[in-house]
Amino acid sequence: MELNGASGNSIGENPAGQAANDGTGIVELDSYLSPFKDALRSRYTKAQQWMKTINETEGGMEKFTRGFEKLGFNVKDNGDVVYREWAPNALRAYLIGDFNNWNRDATPMTKDNFGVFEVIVPGKDGKPIIPHDSKIKISFVTPNSGVRQERIPAWIKRVTQDLSVSPVYDARFWNPPKESKYVFKNKRPPKPQSARIYEAHVGISSPEPKVATYKEFTQNVLPRIKHLGYNVIQLMAIMEHAYYASFGYQINSFFAASSRYGFPDDLKELIDTAHGMGITVLLDVVHSHASKNVLDGLNEFDGSDHLYFHEGAKGRHELWDSRLFNYGHHEVLRFLLSNLRFWMDEYEFDGFRFDGVTSMLYTHHGIGTGFSGGYHEYFGPGVDEEGVVYLMLANEMLHTLYPEVITIAEDVSGMPGLCVALSLGGIGFDYRLAMAVPDLYIKWLKEKQDIDWDMGNLSFVLTNRRHGEKTIAYAESHDQALVGDKSLLMWLCDAQMYTNMSVLSELTPTIDRGLSLHKMIRLITHGLGGEGYLNFEGNEFGHPEWLDFPREGNQNSFHYARRQFNLVDDQLLRYRFLNEFDSKMQWTEEKYGWLHSPQAYVSLKHEVDKVIVFERAGLLWIFNFHPQTSFTDYRVGVEQEGTYRIVISSDSKDFGGHGNVDESTRFFTTPFAWNERKNFLQVYIPSRSAIVLALENTL
Repeated sequence: MELNGASGNSIGENPAGQAANDGTGIVELDSYLSPFKDALRSRYTKAQQWMKTINETEGGMEKFTRGFEKLGFNVKDNGDVVYREWAPNALRAYLIGDFNNWNRDATPMTKDNFGVFEVIVPGKDGKPIIPHDSKIKISFVTPNSGVRQERIPAWIKRVTQDLSVSPVYDARFWNPPKESKYVFKNKRPPKPQSARIYEAHVGISSPEPKVATYKEFTQNVLPRIKHLGYNVIQLMAIMEHAYYASFGYQINSFFAASSRYGFPDDLKELIDTAHGMGITVLLDVVHSHASKNVLDGLNEFDGSDHLYFHEGAKGRHELWDSRLFNYGHHEVLRFLLSNLRFWMDEYEFDGFRFDGVTSMLYTHHGIGTGFSGGYHEYFGPGVDEEGVVYLMLANEMLHTLYPEVITIAEDVSGMPGLCVALSLGGIGFDYRLAMAVPDLYIKWLKEKQDIDWDMGNLSFVLTNRRHGEKTIAYAESHDQALVGDKSLLMWLCDAQMYTNMSVLSELTPTIDRGLSLHKMIRLITHGLGGEGYLNFEGNEFGHPEWLDFPREGNQNSFHYARRQFNLVDDQLLRYRFLNEFDSKMQWTEEKYGWLHSPQAYVSLKHEVDKVIVFERAGLLWIFNFHPQTSFTDYRVGVEQEGTYRIVISSDSKDFGGHGNVDESTRFFTTPFAWNERKNFLQVYIPSRSAIVLALENTL
């Protein structure tokens, strides 16, 4: 851990200590990597070569990643509009739009030796003649077809869709007058020591059956997130995507914030307001693939199959039915790295969750591949070295230009070194997602009786992470919220969620079990599972219904494409208990900081009693998963002597529990070794409940 933390996250730096500086320093952290030193050196050398090329040909990474200042539309002080587009395969290009009455020949462009077309549209009286927010396109003449082909500019910053006319997007020239441009008021908050992440989708963030807006999210959802105690928001489906029901994962226009939720300035206001609350905002960035749309995407942009993508089968993702980037191409690197830079600079995001990283790391994209954890799977012919190097360059650029940035990798394979510093030969991410954790809970709820839950396996899955690589734990994923699957509370309570969630109705055994396990699963995941915690919006209170976006199969209904926050606000419903318990967890973490503390020491995994006990951040965590048996004077070991008090009790009446645990109790340690700890204390721990104890002097 110390070596990784002390080593610089840059390809050009020397690692800490005696570690080698040729990409194999990571072997010091994990000796199992020793046989793969050649592969580690190879990717590190490739990354160094790219850095050298970029320095020599572009004047360095800082200049190279400002592609949006050169390509796309840029307005000069005198009102001239300069438009450039990389399209080497096209023979001729013309700018068309409202401004020239869509005259296909009025505004021809000239092409340079690098395949970049350019035109300057002169201003008039110091102002552009292309009106703000007017429609615009590029018109190509391509070889072999002879037919004119209209495309949406690749670097366009705003596109709109009118489904009553066509699902195809229109490009717009976004150039608001200086006096009405959004001005950020708040500074970015410092990088949080503990990442408590609230993952959200703006469009579904209203109880009403509609597409919610940035403005509504700012007004209605940000205060909820603040109340809950999350300090990071991860926004999904912001980059403009073809199909609403894709959950935001089929990107058309990489530089455009989705117009479904409002104007670009509304998104800026959302992020700025969050910053004012001390909340960090991450973008769910999709660089793993792109929409295959031709009319309003990057596919066949200049008439060729392989402009931004690999040609043929290599450039197609069979499962996602989308196009795959050519990460080994200079101009593709300019496009993607500048894209990251754009979201940081223009919208003041604080970092990224990179989606679909597994697809980028391997030539098989993870399709039909079950990863056993054998190291041979992470090196060799199955690895896409260009994809690995792109991710190294992305982390290099982001961590160098924005020292406070956060990058998170979504990888199912368990690739070693993903969150190891670049100077050691790692890929440079800050965090990885613990994708095995939610899978375990679903499997058990589907297949096992509660009495058969395996305490050893539960603590193993929660603590099984690569040493020194920071991990974000979560109890359920956003995919589980989608139609065909169920959220945890749905698995636990099913039909009774519709009949017995009112406090005026009977607390049935099913609802009692559901509330209890929902809280316990979240608490043990939070305390034991990682160095960060993530929750998908609505799951904090056990959202009763799945997500189903409007599509043909449901008559384009918005009935399920929403989050019913009204359920939490209703004092007669039990959802508020889960909401308040979630808030209690987040704010207690804020006080004690267990997420950025060393990994927990698990002192007890009792299969018969169904009890797990561990210590982390000076706190003593005690879980009784037994479905029937409560324990009086249950003896648990603890290293630190002293007087302890309860800081979290899942059985509290405030959280829908029975209030059987007296939270004013003081627990005194006895200096007698127990479970390999120096002291013990005795607790009352009811069935299906958890308590967290802290030393009295820390309260």
